This record gives sequence, C-alpha cells and structure tokens, in this order.
Amino acid sequence: MHIVLVHGSGGTPSTWSAVTPVLDARGLEYTLVTNSLHSLEEDVANTAAVVDAIDDDVLLVGHSYGGAVITNVGHRPTVRGLVYVAAFAPEEGESVSDIVGRYDPAPVSAYMRRGENGEWFTDRGGRFWEEIGWDVPPHHQASLIAETGKSSNAIFSQKSGTPAWKVKPTWYLVATRDGTLRTDTQRDMAKRAGAITSEIETSHFTPRVRPDEVADLIEVALKASEADGDQS
Repeated sequence: MHIVLVHGSGGTPSTWSAVTPVLDARGLEYTLVTNSLHSLEEDVANTAAVVDAIDDDVLLVGHSYGGAVITNVGHRPTVRGLVYVAAFAPEEGESVSDIVGRYDPAPVSAYMRRGENGEWFTDRGGRFWEEIGWDVPPHHQASLIAETGKSSNAIFSQKSGTPAWKVKPTWYLVATRDGTLRTDTQRDMAKRAGAITSEIETSHFTPRVRPDEVADLIEVALKASEADGDQS
C-alpha cells in the first residue's frame, strides 16, 4: 500500500521532512503532494490526480487543512484509509471557517494576517515560537519560517463534500497542546468521524517534532487497512 502525504495551509511538502526519513527506514512507500492553496476544490482535484496515478492502494495522511483535502479525496476507489494529524475533518456542506467559528479563537489568531487580496498568512515573529510552536527546536524554526506561504481565503471558505470518513477506516492523532487548531475542536471532529483516536502532547507542528509517533500511527493504519482489504 502506498502512503500519500498532504500538507496544510501555508505549508509545503517539507511539512513531512522529519517523517519521511522514518518511513524510508521502515521501507514504506510514499508520495508527497504539493497543493497550490488557491481553493479547496483545486487542491482536492490535484490530490485526486496524484492518487489516481498511483498503481496501488492508498492510505491518505493529512495535516491541518490537509485533512479537509483528504476528506474529499478519500472516495477514490483505491483509497483504503484516512489518517488525520491535528487536521480538519469537515462534514458535508461545512467549511474550515465554519468549524473554526464554532469555538473560541485559538491563540494563533493573534498571528494571522491578511494580504492585499484577502489571502491569509502566519506571522511567525514576536513570541510565536514561545506561544504557538513551543516544542519546535531552533533548527526547524528557520526552515518553517522560510516555507511560510500565503493561502487563499477560498481554501477556508469553500464547503466540503460528502466526507470519506463516513465510509473509510479513519485514524486521528490529536495534538493536546495545539495553539493553532484547538484540542477540543480536534477531539470533537475525531469523535464525529468515528476515528480511532490517539493523543500526543505536542504543538500543531506534530509532524516536525514527533515524527516517530506520526510514522507509528501511519504504520498501524497501513496494517489495519491491508488486513481489512484481505478480508473483503
């Protein structure tokens, strides 16, 4: 089975730069998706094209906004399971903004900025690392600052389609000290999705700071999905 890794808003495939060496060491095959972050619809189409080009069954893994993408791509016939890493798991007709708006603002809201065309980006200056990325080591901070990009408002405002988590096996890794996507929000989405849920004490940068545990969950999901396929 092939792993497809989907980054979040403002991110790039380097989101997974600490996870991929672990997957390599375990002999697991994967593909990194690069999404434009222009709209949810466009990112779903791009990721679906990546999945369709893989001549194997697929396990989708999404971080943050990447969870909204895999929620919609997961209906592809070769997708066998979904793994959410501190990620959005929207219901049908629900946007990322709808989810965020139901809760008190996360601490990261103090660092969110708008561009001249309404796009969003994160200001990682000031006390950002102490307050939001408290567990990110200095050697990762510089690369994260360098990769910070802008995301169109459409990725947050466009409504999601029928969620694949209703019909595909689903796992969720909750970050319990997340200042970007509130922990209670994560737990609520995981419960709604009927996900097999585990928790880890990290910030939102879970793939960077706890890559072994992320890889462990991916491997658990792989084995369970493969076993489920063998029985079907």
